[in-house]
Amino acid sequence: MPASAWPLLALWAAAALGTWATLRYARRRRLIDLPGERRSHAVPTPRGGGLGIASALLLGCAWATAAGMVAPVAALAFAAGLVLVAGIGWVDDHRPLSPALRLLVQCLAGAVLALGLFGADGCRGWALLAFAAVPVLVNVWNFMDGIDGLATTQALICACVLALLAPAQAGLPGWALAAACCGFLPFNFPKARIFLGDVGSGALGYALAAIAVAAAARTGRIDGATPVVLLPLSAFLVDASMTLGGRILAGERWWLPHVSHLYQRWVRAGRSHVAVTLVYASFSLMAGILALALNQAEPWLAGGVAVLWLLLAAITWLLLRRTATH
Repeated sequence: MPASAWPLLALWAAAALGTWATLRYARRRRLIDLPGERRSHAVPTPRGGGLGIASALLLGCAWATAAGMVAPVAALAFAAGLVLVAGIGWVDDHRPLSPALRLLVQCLAGAVLALGLFGADGCRGWALLAFAAVPVLVNVWNFMDGIDGLATTQALICACVLALLAPAQAGLPGWALAAACCGFLPFNFPKARIFLGDVGSGALGYALAAIAVAAAARTGRIDGATPVVLLPLSAFLVDASMTLGGRILAGERWWLPHVSHLYQRWVRAGRSHVAVTLVYASFSLMAGILALALNQAEPWLAGGVAVLWLLLAAITWLLLRRTATH
């Protein structure tokens, strides 16, 4: 845990203030998500509130650098990638951009992060992992950001678990992200007054990619224990990947908005946003506890249990999906 809670309280306040200001801005500019067949909400709701989270993360990055807690090159790389991802999301919240352009910018952000964190050390494996993790998790969080509180509570849980898995200094971004999520969450759960928007889901996915790679690198090498960092992310990874795979196999236009994720099916079947969000949170808490329990285990055991968990999660997803109605 961080030595002092004051910086985290400051980030919490910054995220809350930034979200409040964005809410006023979104109402004035009419940045509103309207209900529809491909959405899971019933009332018009402002979007773009995740700008408060992105702003708080940048503030935390500047503070950590000034305090000498993070290497300037790594901090600059993290901040630059965050600006790229959150920036393209903010533009997309105002006027839709092509998926190809968004993906290109996300990959550029991944390259910047990879070079900043691992380029000087010549760690090609970790650099490649960081590069790939950014577009994957940015899009996973974008896909799964569809009901009140879901994406933010998942990011909060993942950030805390990954911060505990990572070495002390490498875990700082995790605690910063957790604080920022706490600042935003009252505006989005249990009843959303504003949505994350692409700026917010992108910022969450990007930050989690950086934190996950830092946690995975705790052993200094890619080994059997590396999959353990996927456990706290598993609820979103399984739902997003299984849904995407099913849509591709069915010949659907998978890049378009839809309501076929498991959480969306539950909501359309009559379950409340609060209930579904809490079910996902419970699953991720169990996965996080398992990840922490495996942290000191032998690599072969940790990796084997992690893979088994992911397999069981996929099977559970298939069984639950059959019981959910369209």
